[in-house]
Amino acid sequence: MTGGEPDDDVLARVFLARVLEPGDEGVGRWVREWGAQEVAARLREGGVPLPGVSEKRWSGLRARALVAEPRRDLAVAYEAGARFVVPGSTEWPGQLDDLGDARPIGLWVRGRPSLRMWALRSVALVGARACTEYGAHMAAALGTGLAERGWVVVSGGAYGVDGAAHRGALGAGGATVAVLACGVDRPYPRGHVQLITRIAEQGLVIGELPPGDHPTPSRFVLRNRVIAALTRGTVVVEAAHRSGSLVTARAAQRLGRHTMGVPGPVTSSLSAGVHELLRGDATLVTDAAEVVELVGDMGELAPDRRGPVLPRDLLAPVARRVLSALPGSREAGVDEIARGAQTTPDDAIARLYELRALGYVERHGDGWKLTRQAMISVRGGRSPC
Repeated sequence: MTGGEPDDDVLARVFLARVLEPGDEGVGRWVREWGAQEVAARLREGGVPLPGVSEKRWSGLRARALVAEPRRDLAVAYEAGARFVVPGSTEWPGQLDDLGDARPIGLWVRGRPSLRMWALRSVALVGARACTEYGAHMAAALGTGLAERGWVVVSGGAYGVDGAAHRGALGAGGATVAVLACGVDRPYPRGHVQLITRIAEQGLVIGELPPGDHPTPSRFVLRNRVIAALTRGTVVVEAAHRSGSLVTARAAQRLGRHTMGVPGPVTSSLSAGVHELLRGDATLVTDAAEVVELVGDMGELAPDRRGPVLPRDLLAPVARRVLSALPGSREAGVDEIARGAQTTPDDAIARLYELRALGYVERHGDGWKLTRQAMISVRGGRSPC
């Protein structure tokens, strides 16, 4: 919905977005059973309360309904560069329908791209507001890596992990979406006004609340279900046991989305919530390639993980066995080395001279000993345990 004349269903949904709180399943049932226009008419006219609502709550809804001005909300949104997207429209992301009766009445969208198209290939990055330097670094690196691979980074625009994830995507020239718990014309937190404005210019800023509405603790929690439903998977980067990020992750699990966690120090309380997820059904990820391998299309595989290639890895297998057969702290004779390498003395001698030319061993009379270079190489290739 842009600056044109809105139809009756859009006007009814804008009205309901002003009167009702997000995520109310009872309201969702009303809309499903009677339609947005009928529910809006009942709230405007009063009379017998809708099913399942107390008289006290009905009075509160009626008080809101009396001051709701849907055309004014649309005009204010339009001036802020926002539009109202409703279920069934060409821009509506169908995956939000998985929320059932908790599906948004509609979404205010600020920014030029199509929300439906962007949501098709998106990942949520969420985590602690008071994150550590490690958490901020990982969130930014994931945001950058996902953006470079053509994925849309979705987060909540908050301090900490959210902001780092958005900045990582923006810095890579990529796509990012901020899902707010307030009106899209009133960015929150105030310290992120510049960031959220930049997101609106380069990406999308969306929310359920009408223009001018402010955030509340319950609205933050309810906002998280939209983040979870909108994306193919949710990655949690640092979260304490009672973090709101875990609400997003659990919503993703209920919706059948992928849930991922970035591990942190076991001594950090900000890693405790993530580790709890990882002990359950969440998948451990350490970079964007692993995230894409999980949520992406067939063939988008993370590279095999290997340690650094050591000089000794370039030796022929028999030469490596001979090198490994030399004791670390003393000389050894050819027969002893041959037995340890499971080869003949003649072959062991030939390999020892090769190794001497490469600087790995030195001869002392009838014995052979590792050089300092070889000691470092051998230790680097062995487990310390």
